[in-house]
Amino acid sequence: MDDETNNVIKIAELLNANEIDFDAIQNATIMMLKAFGEDTNREGLLRTPERVSQMYSELLAGYRIDPIALVNDAIFDVEYDEMVLVRDIEFYSLCEHHLLPIFGRAHVAYIPKGKVIGLSKIPRIVDLFARRLQLQERMTSQIADFLRKLLNPQGVGVVLEGLHLCSMMRGVKKHEARMTTSAMRGTFRSSLATRQEFLDNISRGRGSLNL
Repeated sequence: MDDETNNVIKIAELLNANEIDFDAIQNATIMMLKAFGEDTNREGLLRTPERVSQMYSELLAGYRIDPIALVNDAIFDVEYDEMVLVRDIEFYSLCEHHLLPIFGRAHVAYIPKGKVIGLSKIPRIVDLFARRLQLQERMTSQIADFLRKLLNPQGVGVVLEGLHLCSMMRGVKKHEARMTTSAMRGTFRSSLATRQEFLDNISRGRGSLNL
């Protein structure tokens, strides 16, 4: 078994988790509705606990995704050593502090060292980490470190731009404030030219973040 396979297996062991407890979520939702002063027997709320449990199963699916199945043998031996960039990847997550949405765009680049990953897998990797209770800073690092372990490239660069409803709907209520985080690994950290090429590429034609 080669080092790359070992790395993927270690990542799988780290990320796999138990199935979601639908009954516990439904019971907790009923308790919250009662605490809000609502009548849990009124027509509009009768199936709300069930809907909420199904919603969280989808929004937090990243805890239960098998990374090996996600990659699905989509790693290829290719003699290419220039930057590969996938930009403007939409993501939706939940802030772990208030359980309110974070949404935005991810820009992910790497410089191969003999191996590349299928194009569709990079957005899926973003979703793997987005669909959890998250901090944007941690999510940015997780994406970069996952790709570094998976491909052993010359370098990885990840930039996330996010809007946080916990600061838009409550608290400071700054509707236009966006958060930008970055994680640079390998040559993206050590080479100013590489890092600048990455940042220049993601800034070209950048549109509004209001998805």
